Order: sequence, then C-alpha cells, then structure tokens
Amino acid sequence: MEKLDQLLTEARNPATENLDQLSTIDLLKTMHAADRDVLAAVEQELPNIARAVDAIVERLDNGGRLFYIGAGTSGRLGVLDASECPPTYNTPPELVQGLIAGGDVALRRSVERAEDDATQGERDLQSHGYRAKDALVGIAASGRTPYVLGGVDYARKLGAATIGLSCVPGSQLAQRAEIAITPAVGPEVVTGSTRMKAGTATKLVLNMLSTGSLVRLGYVYGNLMVNVQPTNVKLRDRAARIISTLTELPYEKAAILLDEAGSVKTAVVMQRLGLARAEAEARLAQAKGRLRLALK
Repeated sequence: MEKLDQLLTEARNPATENLDQLSTIDLLKTMHAADRDVLAAVEQELPNIARAVDAIVERLDNGGRLFYIGAGTSGRLGVLDASECPPTYNTPPELVQGLIAGGDVALRRSVERAEDDATQGERDLQSHGYRAKDALVGIAASGRTPYVLGGVDYARKLGAATIGLSCVPGSQLAQRAEIAITPAVGPEVVTGSTRMKAGTATKLVLNMLSTGSLVRLGYVYGNLMVNVQPTNVKLRDRAARIISTLTELPYEKAAILLDEAGSVKTAVVMQRLGLARAEAEARLAQAKGRLRLALK
C-alpha cells in the first residue's frame, strides 16, 4: 500500500509553516516566491516535453487525436486546454479532447471519489472511440491517481502514444507512460493543495503540448494565428490584419479578400501566388493545411 504522506506533493513546506500568522502582504510574497520553483521545474523537463510534442504531432498528422485524462484540478486543466483549441486554432472539436473523472459535472463541483476507479478511465476512453493511432496525456499531480493510471494502461495496451504528466519523480504514472514529464515543484504553500504550484506547472506544460503540436502542424505561420476563423467582430478584425501583414495589402482590401477567400490561409495563397480560390484551396489541401509549404 502506497503511503501518501511520503509523496512530494503531500509533503509539508518548512518555509510556510507559519503561513496563517503572516500579514497579507507577506502571505502573498511567500506565495509568489514559491511560484519561482515552478518555472525552474518545468525548464528541467523541456527535453521530455519536446519528445511528447513530437509524438503527438506524429499521431495527429496521421489521423490520430490527442486526449487528456485527469481527475480534480488535473482533469479540469486538461479539459480547459482541449476546449480552447477550437476557438484559437479552428481545430475540429474531436481533435483535442479532455476527460475528467466524474464527467462534466466535475468541472464545477468536486466529485472526489471518482478518481479512485481505475476501470472508469478505460471505459471513458472506450466511450470516446479511443484508438491505437491516438495520443494520451495522463495528468495526475501525485502520479498515482487510479482513474488516470487505468486510462494510461489501456492506451498503452492498444499501442497508442502515452505521456504521463505528474509532479512526483518516479511515480507510478511516470513508470507506466511511454514518455514521462515530471516537473518536481516541491511541497505546496498549503500542504497538499496541488491546485497551486503543481497546477501552475501542469498548465504551463499543457500550453506547450497543445501549442507546440499545433504550431508544428501548420496552424500558425510565424507567430500569426492563420487558422483563426472570423466568427465575431474581434476575430474578423484579427483575420484581416493577418492577411494585411502577410500580403502587404491595405487593411480594407485585406478585409474584402477575406470575404472572397473564406479563410485567412486561402486569402494569403490567392494574393501571394495569384491564384483563384479553388486553386488556392487545392494547394493548401495538398500541403495538409500548412501555409508555409503551400506558398513554396
């Protein structure tokens, strides 16, 4: 039986033992100082994060999908990252998916016991049609959450890419996943409150995994969000400005071209290569949507 009090994420932080006696400003300074541990811990894991991005890109580029699976804070952060991919990069909703123990109700209300069911992780993946060509990121600050371990074991059995994101070196999750990402942020300011340093580290890593993968897949040109869809006033303005930047057209003409082309990337290919819309779309399709490749 694993002793939970021996986990790094459950250890007591000696620097914050008098936390409740501090003035408000000193309390906040203590929290802020502790967060410096997070950046250093994530930096140590950059080579493993890069391996994970390459594995995800390989799967997505060949018809696979990316899944996050977690419980509590870890699950919420996974669902958040997945839910932000469609509005940011116009990805299909099914391309990046987040699963949380206890289902969507757990996003707003704690369902603590749900994380102890290892078989539910497998069943949740099965219900979403998880396949061998997909990638799975199991997220558990402690690295021992049964729900997550069950999902990772199932994905590994299928031959899918498995990535374990935890904050405890040598954890069960780190051992069972094909690629382990383990930012060891140390004991929390409030003992065991892994929504703090561990949660911040998790968010940073998830930002890198999704953004890094989608950049590599051509959803970004330079640092411009060329896959953005003009579905509201703000996004239409952004799309027109991107076209203007990449074609040197005045903003007004870029906005007109956006209407003609239907998308930023098609507009840029039309203008830069002097093609009709259908020709530009065909060229982009041949390049798997990668604008830089289509322009060559």
